[in-house]
Amino acid sequence: MQHDSVTSPPATTPAPPIDAGDLGYQKHLRKRHMRMIAIGGSIGTGLFLGASGRMALAGPSLALVYIVCGIFTFMVVRALGELVMYRPSSGAFVSYAREFLGERGAYSVGWLYFLNWSTTLVADITAVALYVHYWSFFVPVPQWVLALIALTVVVALNVVSVKLFGELEFWFALIKVGTIVVFMAVAIGFIVTGTHIGGHAPGFSTITDNGGIFPRGLAPMLTIALGVVFAFGGTEMIGVAAGESDDPKAVVPKAVNSIMWRIILFYAGSVVLFTLLLPWTAYSAAESPFVTVMSKIGVPHAGDVMNLVVLTAAMSSLNAGLYATGRTLRSMAVAGTAPRFAARMNRNGVPYGGILMTSAVGIAGVVLNLLMPQKAFEIVLNLAGLGIVGTWASIMICHWIFVRRAERGDYPRPDFRLPFAPVLNVLTLGFLVAVVVLMFFDGDIGRITLVVFAGVVVAMVAGWFRVRGRLNQEVLQ
Repeated sequence: MQHDSVTSPPATTPAPPIDAGDLGYQKHLRKRHMRMIAIGGSIGTGLFLGASGRMALAGPSLALVYIVCGIFTFMVVRALGELVMYRPSSGAFVSYAREFLGERGAYSVGWLYFLNWSTTLVADITAVALYVHYWSFFVPVPQWVLALIALTVVVALNVVSVKLFGELEFWFALIKVGTIVVFMAVAIGFIVTGTHIGGHAPGFSTITDNGGIFPRGLAPMLTIALGVVFAFGGTEMIGVAAGESDDPKAVVPKAVNSIMWRIILFYAGSVVLFTLLLPWTAYSAAESPFVTVMSKIGVPHAGDVMNLVVLTAAMSSLNAGLYATGRTLRSMAVAGTAPRFAARMNRNGVPYGGILMTSAVGIAGVVLNLLMPQKAFEIVLNLAGLGIVGTWASIMICHWIFVRRAERGDYPRPDFRLPFAPVLNVLTLGFLVAVVVLMFFDGDIGRITLVVFAGVVVAMVAGWFRVRGRLNQEVLQ
């Protein structure tokens, strides 16, 4: 049986290093904030909006994809949790890569994570605009205007203080979880009573009469894996937030251990209920599946209420993305691998420089919504997924190195740990490689994404040669 405490290091064991990028932050995130950040990080636009498009491709088999990807997600976050117990850091993956892979590794991980959240930022403001267009009053307002308004509001809130961020995420997550629970209760009630929804009798017949669990075969189920990984992006947020928690070693283990059941219940459970209530062909990529169901149950304004909730989920993801990239870019700027402006903090300990830099990418997303409003969400989805894959791979590699060093006596290994390391590290890395390979078979969008990502890699290599001469060699002490 594992315990959620850390073993006391022997007197001869050196203390964990101190990362200069962690200095200046205020420890204002309480236990309730941390728990809800962990919950909210695993529930976002990937479920509330992205599930519809994926069901249109894979049908009910999407639930199986969520479960398989969820297992590997848990392994990644469990490994991250062990690193947090060893040394909490606001730089998180960047700081751990700095220690175990060197500054070149920290540079690569940091910019991949920035790629993840900056492109997710575009997806989130696109989702907000799509959600708002649900109401006819806002239809005349251009999609790009709505996206710009969402970006402006969240940037303004994010730069105030980490305490405000924690409060916002607490209530955002509470609304999301509460809504899903209510939805599930209503859905189960309709299924048990056999009450028709939109002219359909709920039950297993909606699956068996519409092609079964694999209506389009196994291939679509495999090719949507990257999109599902994108849906789980944000679960690693607990590692970043730990650096500003008042008691990370008490709250992180419990938060990490709850991820598995949350993924199975919220993601796989929701998809099962969706496909039991309505045929999988009833869902559209342009509308949240929750809104589709609630709009058809006949309760006045049910669709409006649900759309407001999924709008909250998108704003939550947008808020979290700005938070994470602000801390990541500051950690890199202190080391000299990101612009110095990203290291700037205000008097409340908020790295506003990195937040504003990320918001600049959001402006590019506004332009994308202006030029290609129908494809904006799909275009950035895969690119964000590749950023997540790279970040998660770095976590597993850093953890693997940490375990090897701990086994030879360099570090005391925490009691809260990823079991069966390094076997699970290897399996998870193999899974992440397979996800990228499968992208090649995901039609034109998948191949275009790989070409664009290759261009990103070339840019990162060129950037490294430019910054390597100005590295700060005293970041870790």
